[in-house]
Amino acid sequence: MARKVKETDDLPKAKLNKDSLKKALRIFQYTGHHRWKLYVGLIFLLLTSATALGFPKLLGILVDAADPKHPNRQLANEIGLVLMCVLILQSVFSFFRVYLFVNYTENTLANLRQAVYSHLIKLPMSYFAQNRVGDLNSRMSSDLVQIQDTLTTTIAEFLRQFVIIIGGIAFLAYTSFHLTILMLSIVPVVAIAAVIFGRFIRKTSRLVQEKIAESNTIIEETLQGIASVKAFANEFFENRRYKKSTEVIVQNAILGGKYRGAFASFIIFCLFGAIVAVVWYGVVLAINNELSIGQLMQFLLYSIFVGASIGGIAELYAQIQKAVGATERVFEILDEHPEILDIHEEKTVVNRINGTVEFQDVVFRYPSRKELVVLNNLTLKASKGETIAIVGPSGSGKSTLVAMLLRFYDPEAGTILIDGKDAKTYSLTDLRNNMAIVPQDVLLFGGSIKENIAYGKPNATIEEIAEASRKANALDFIESFPQKFETVVGERGIQLSGGQRQRIAIARAVLKDPSILILDEATSSLDSESERVVQEALDKLMVGRTSFVIAHRLSTIRKADKIVVIDKGTVRESGTHEELMNLENGMYRSLSRMQMELV
Repeated sequence: MARKVKETDDLPKAKLNKDSLKKALRIFQYTGHHRWKLYVGLIFLLLTSATALGFPKLLGILVDAADPKHPNRQLANEIGLVLMCVLILQSVFSFFRVYLFVNYTENTLANLRQAVYSHLIKLPMSYFAQNRVGDLNSRMSSDLVQIQDTLTTTIAEFLRQFVIIIGGIAFLAYTSFHLTILMLSIVPVVAIAAVIFGRFIRKTSRLVQEKIAESNTIIEETLQGIASVKAFANEFFENRRYKKSTEVIVQNAILGGKYRGAFASFIIFCLFGAIVAVVWYGVVLAINNELSIGQLMQFLLYSIFVGASIGGIAELYAQIQKAVGATERVFEILDEHPEILDIHEEKTVVNRINGTVEFQDVVFRYPSRKELVVLNNLTLKASKGETIAIVGPSGSGKSTLVAMLLRFYDPEAGTILIDGKDAKTYSLTDLRNNMAIVPQDVLLFGGSIKENIAYGKPNATIEEIAEASRKANALDFIESFPQKFETVVGERGIQLSGGQRQRIAIARAVLKDPSILILDEATSSLDSESERVVQEALDKLMVGRTSFVIAHRLSTIRKADKIVVIDKGTVRESGTHEELMNLENGMYRSLSRMQMELV
């Protein structure tokens, strides 16, 4: 069975240099008051390594106590007792080493996770427009898991192996200098070659795993679209496609088998051959009375320790490289400039604004598309309590206008005034607390209906939530569910219909009680009956509030106080429905007639 590829296996590595290590060491800023656990854990790590290095020496003495020429029962008993004590000490040291490193790592990672998430949600919309959610999620999952594994085990194991290599070579030289020279000229070279060979084989195995995943994708696509496959009589085509995929798997798997066979031959001949060479030379020295049998055994054990550590330290070094790369990618998020928001306490009192809005010669380009002017000297005004309908062709700048009202972006030129003051003078938190949006594609969180409505006012009572639902024409269908407000809506609200999701979003907006309401094509994707119910709820919600309504269906905005037609980022026409319909060759009149003809 092929090895399952871990999520962190394909993480890119970082070169270890002064600059990358300096960046990686920033993680210790998040240690807090747990730093002492790291220091004490390092002490236990050294003690664990020291006791491990003592084992071969003590075993060698124990074997020499059985020398037929000079048997020493008392020494054997004493050494046996000491070995048991060393075993107990090593067990205790290992327990505290693992416990302290895990405790330190989990607390540090928890602080880092909280800091990254807190910073991430405060970043401006321009950042999310230029970065994929999948990539950000990977940094919050795979990268942090890699850091976690490294802090918990990899660094500790790397240091332990390093101590064993240095200490082991010192004991080897002390035991037999000549035998040490032979061992160092053979065993480490073979161990390093085995590591390189093994890593190459793992890459081959991963390639086979990827090809299997590709063939499984073909199965999944075919079965999901089985109706299309049969309708187009493409069973032969799909069968041939899958056959080619399985043939590639076979070819790669056979090639991998050759490499694994060669690796097995390499291990048998080279690695064991190296051990045989060291043992042979050690026996020669023992025959010449230059080495005792116990010292030979001691030497072999130290050789195994050193060889295994040299072989393992290369893989540990690669893991550390990945962790440094992961740390750099996590800190790239923390180095981004966030919006100035206060997310450390729940806002119970909102500093109310009246709701007068004015765009004065606003110019805007998206940071990722500097060559395209989205809003071009746009000017419009909405008085307190007015309903302003925004219409125009796709790409004219309607949604961008709304994004700028929420201050997801700031104007490149011009000014947005709220109650006569520059919008930039308001706290972002206060400004957005006075606004609510009901979008076309409503995103509900995976919890209950109550939790989704309360998102507009987290400290709301159940009575307030029920009243908001009644005003949003949502109470009847909520009460029809067995669990009522505790009904779980499913991921993205999948358990509810489109009209029900819209009414939940409206109830959320009602509960927030905003001064400025934004409706972004809130009914365009609904059927006629759902649209009627939702529109009725929206009409109630807009009373007494400054409302900006982006509309595709012009029939829904005829009662608006003002209709603003935007084209190529600027206002082309403005007025009531009647005024705009009376304009000869007017854009609104043309759009309205086109829709009437399509009905």
